[in-house]
Amino acid sequence: MDALEDLLRQAWELVDRRDYSGAVASYDKAIEIKPDFHEAWFYRGIALEDLGRHKEAIASYDHALEIKPDLYEASYNRGIALGNLGRYEEEIASYDKAIELKPNDHEAWHNRGIALGNLGRNEDAIASYDKAIEIKPDYHEAWNKRGVALGNLGRNEDAIASYDKAIEIKPDFHQAWFNRGNALDDLGRNEEAITSYDKAIELKPDFHDALYIRDVALRKLGRS
Repeated sequence: MDALEDLLRQAWELVDRRDYSGAVASYDKAIEIKPDFHEAWFYRGIALEDLGRHKEAIASYDHALEIKPDLYEASYNRGIALGNLGRYEEEIASYDKAIELKPNDHEAWHNRGIALGNLGRNEDAIASYDKAIEIKPDYHEAWNKRGVALGNLGRNEDAIASYDKAIEIKPDFHQAWFNRGNALDDLGRNEEAITSYDKAIELKPDFHDALYIRDVALRKLGRS
């Protein structure tokens, strides 16, 4: 067991130095010694993700789960890797498994909502964000993404209320200010939209999307 612990320690030190390929090699050595070492399979998956090798990471998480089916973290990370590959249905299934193991994980509910949104299933996405917010009411990312899903459904007033909540929690959340501006613009409330874009740009001066859309909004009002 000492040899395995030494290999894990070595791998973690390599990760700290951002030598992810070296870490994978250390995990491989550990797995060679103990093929059912689920921790090594799991951490190997993380290192492969850091290298952008998503398919291999998923295979590694699958091995970890085959050995230890209740390893919540592997199901959760597997979902992230699947999302990085655009495999959203499988991503959702992976988060569902993670949530089954840990029902109160707000991040899994949030990420599940993003995957549902990527499939155009906005109502389901909102329900997922609502669950994340129920667990963690100050989860500003979920309030923001909830606003996006509401906007996709044309429910712009509700979207603005959701963005307002995100901003109340995190006043320097430039993306929420920008999204709020877009919802106001969709409602024809151009002056208010420009004020929102101004705030987004104040917080992030190189926010090119906000700079461009603000210019469009100004032109609608005959100002440029």
